[in-house]
Amino acid sequence: MCEIYAFVGSLSGCMSIWSMAMIAVDRYNVIVKGIAAKPMTYKKALGMILFVNTASLVWCTLPFFGWNRYVPEGNMTVCGTDSMSEDWVSRSYVIAYAVWVYFLPLLTILYCYFQIVKAVAEHEEQMREQAKKMNVQSLRSSEANKTSAEIRLAKV
Repeated sequence: MCEIYAFVGSLSGCMSIWSMAMIAVDRYNVIVKGIAAKPMTYKKALGMILFVNTASLVWCTLPFFGWNRYVPEGNMTVCGTDSMSEDWVSRSYVIAYAVWVYFLPLLTILYCYFQIVKAVAEHEEQMREQAKKMNVQSLRSSEANKTSAEIRLAKV
């Protein structure tokens, strides 16, 4: 049962972070690239889902085939990958798993959201510059100012 528990936990975590990375990529595509971006299609969405599920399954089943193993951790109440063994096989899996399942999606998410924030800030600056050229305080109408909370929420 320990191996099954660790496998399910590992699989859930891996699928979650890669799903968040794919969502970040889609948001980046829509917000930063805008009209120039290729729209999300059914096939593209299905491809992303298949990638997340297949990659996660591969990485999480490898310990069953000898590249590392699932063992009790800490105070023996939870199970996970064997990160305490000093043999190269165990260490190489932990390093590869950390890169593939943690650092790569994390860097993808950070890059996408950094670019999104940058694009939104540039757009706001352009709006302020345009307002200055037109000698108005804001290009937004009074009705738009009323819904500014909604706009801010959408941007977040």
